[in-house]
Amino acid sequence: MNVEITTNAAGFMRRMVRLAGVPGDAGFRLVVSPGGCSGFNSSFTIEGAPFEGDAVLQQNGLKVFLPAESRILLEGVTIDFVDSPMSTGLSFHNPNAAGCGCSSSSTVQTVGVSIASIIKKG
Repeated sequence: MNVEITTNAAGFMRRMVRLAGVPGDAGFRLVVSPGGCSGFNSSFTIEGAPFEGDAVLQQNGLKVFLPAESRILLEGVTIDFVDSPMSTGLSFHNPNAAGCGCSSSSTVQTVGVSIASIIKKG
């Protein structure tokens, strides 16, 4: 699996895992789907363990759970976290993506983050 997680993204993911207070061997479950012409839609939850079929990407104590379809889309992608006046969220840089000219998609896409998205429904 060739996915790079920057220091900023790993720090964000670690904070979300800590804030969720999920016991056990918790991890950041990232689900990515195609969006726009060459971008991604993503969502995340904090889980106590990976779901069946998830791969576990480990980096400096951080566990990221990735479903099969997300792993395929994230091959060769760098995941970063940006916090600017214009946007805050995970940013996906795909060097293999082709721009389409529609102005809604590019090789770097930032996906907004909501703290509410870490709350598990039980």
